[in-house]
Amino acid sequence: METLKLKTNINCSGCVAKVTPSLNETVGENNWKVDTQNPNKILTISGTGVNKNEVIKAVEKAGFKAQEAA
Repeated sequence: METLKLKTNINCSGCVAKVTPSLNETVGENNWKVDTQNPNKILTISGTGVNKNEVIKAVEKAGFKAQEAA
């Protein structure tokens, strides 16, 4: 199982709701979470064969930005 962490601008529950359909379609329901309390709004994805570029595209499709966390 892999874990991918991305820095995002998903900063509230409304934003999480907006990105949910894209992320569920891309990585599956219950395989991701966004820590909106973290200043970097870290999106964590857990799964097998996680494709970083596909996840970034899914986040951007919902109108948000994602980049590799430092």
